[in-house]
Amino acid sequence: METFAIGLVVAFVLFLVVTAAVKIVQEYERGVIFRLGRLVDARGPGFFLLIPFVETMRKVDLRIVTLEVPAQEAITRDNVTIQVDAVVYFRVLNPSDAVIKAIDFVRATSLVGQTTLRSILGQSDLDHLLTERDRINQRLQEVIDQQTSAWGVKVTSVEVRDIKLPDTMQRAMAKQAEAEREKRAKIIHAEGEFTASQQLANAAQVIASQPATLQLRYLQTLTEIAAEKNSTIVFPLPIDLIQMFMERGVSGAGRTDAPANGDVPWPAAAVPRS
Repeated sequence: METFAIGLVVAFVLFLVVTAAVKIVQEYERGVIFRLGRLVDARGPGFFLLIPFVETMRKVDLRIVTLEVPAQEAITRDNVTIQVDAVVYFRVLNPSDAVIKAIDFVRATSLVGQTTLRSILGQSDLDHLLTERDRINQRLQEVIDQQTSAWGVKVTSVEVRDIKLPDTMQRAMAKQAEAEREKRAKIIHAEGEFTASQQLANAAQVIASQPATLQLRYLQTLTEIAAEKNSTIVFPLPIDLIQMFMERGVSGAGRTDAPANGDVPWPAAAVPRS
């Protein structure tokens, strides 16, 4: 029994030694090795052995971390109070620096993102925040990355997610947008009236040069009105329209044909003699 108990103890000790010595690091991880408290190197991925009770290891994830920056209240350069939240995307480039230069690089990056967000918002106007969000995102990424690069952390991008405005400012912006739309509508209407007047002027010139055009237009209008069968329309007949028929009647009065069936003869026209 004593031999069996000793064997169990020895097996347990060997198990602890093997467990402490054998390390497996995934493809997306690196193991930062310390030997008696001194930094040795960052190893991985794969399988490797440590010196039991002499070397220790701390794993660092190299994948991109998505960090949500809580909503920050700030006053813009034009004295508008807003609340803005953002998302920071970063990854570890140097596992050794991330472990030895920052106690918690994730929390440190979050705090830097909050302070930088308030600072950049205070330097910008409200109109720039709403219309030039890409430029604001680029500026945030550059400033945050400058501070986190000392920890071996690379900020890949920063996205401003939501901008909350006071209710009074929202109503003022809605009125401004409505006034802008009314302005564009009036300008478009005025341009249409101007174009129509130009076309009418051109049409008047054509009609003035060709009087028959006015008569044709008059007849076309009568045709369009005649299509309405449910109403009676009194339309004055201009003398100009029948003037050519009157002229033809006068010119036909010079005929010498005898009247038929007792009709009134055509009025005689004076014909000059040779």
